[in-house]
Amino acid sequence: MARTAEEKTQDYKAAGDSVTLINTLAAKSSLTDEEKETIKRNTDHLELMVAKSDWESSQTMTAFNKAITDGKAKL
Repeated sequence: MARTAEEKTQDYKAAGDSVTLINTLAAKSSLTDEEKETIKRNTDHLELMVAKSDWESSQTMTAFNKAITDGKAKL
């Protein structure tokens, strides 16, 4: 079933929250195991979101892809 515009907006916002969390944790010099797991969960979430093909043209994936790369580098 296709996502509605409202669902896409909600998913985009949730993905943005993941970006913020990953960026915050990736900026730390060292991470606890729990923080690493948080990064892993959020990068996994972003990968699922980036894989969706029905985004609106204004909903870019640049920050999502960067957060995935930066997050994985910290694991």
